[in-house]
Amino acid sequence: MAQAKFAQIKQFILSRIETGEWQENERVPSENQLTDLFACSRMTARRALTELVDSGVLERTQGVGTFVAGLKSQSSLLAIRNIADEIKDRGHGYSVTPLELTQISATTVVANALGLEVGSPVFYSVLVHCEQGLPLQVEERFVNPALVPNYLAQDFTLQTPHEYLSAVAPLTEARHTVEAIMADERLQQQLAITATEPCLQILRRTWSRQGVVSFARLVHPGSKFKLTSALVNK
Repeated sequence: MAQAKFAQIKQFILSRIETGEWQENERVPSENQLTDLFACSRMTARRALTELVDSGVLERTQGVGTFVAGLKSQSSLLAIRNIADEIKDRGHGYSVTPLELTQISATTVVANALGLEVGSPVFYSVLVHCEQGLPLQVEERFVNPALVPNYLAQDFTLQTPHEYLSAVAPLTEARHTVEAIMADERLQQQLAITATEPCLQILRRTWSRQGVVSFARLVHPGSKFKLTSALVNK
């Protein structure tokens, strides 16, 4: 199924920025121009521009227009690292248990996250990453089949989804939402925790040059995981 119109508009803008056709501080087409170009509603064009503004790719000046954003002066608060490398860097043993690897139909939440239509086919995986044999993270991931067509053919006991996706669809952008949650019965079993132990949940969307690649839910037991960050001025 084809990408939603707003996702096509975002990709149109991103591709021209990445190739250098549109430079920093250069004005991008207006909502009206994008509406005509893509034969879509103004609301759809506005959504595409707004998402790119929210992610820092574009900057909007009221009454003037929307422009390609300048280079960021600060590093990301959440660096994206491969969990297998993190565990091995601590000198501990890493192992993984794949629980699911299949194709499903996108729910409204997943479709919006990936820029697809509701009901579109998406690839779905669930893995439990372990440190010293103990569960450290449940990774639930939804992947855009159009951008990563061979995802379901991979053996994720040999490489993590992060490693594979980094190789076939290199990361250009990521957005995170972090919150504390209480685990349901399924998560309690997967993480080998009790019903009273809080967890840390990270929702992560990642982009490549072609568009949104994946939407992941990463859940860690609170007693075994600490989130740290560094803010660096460049």
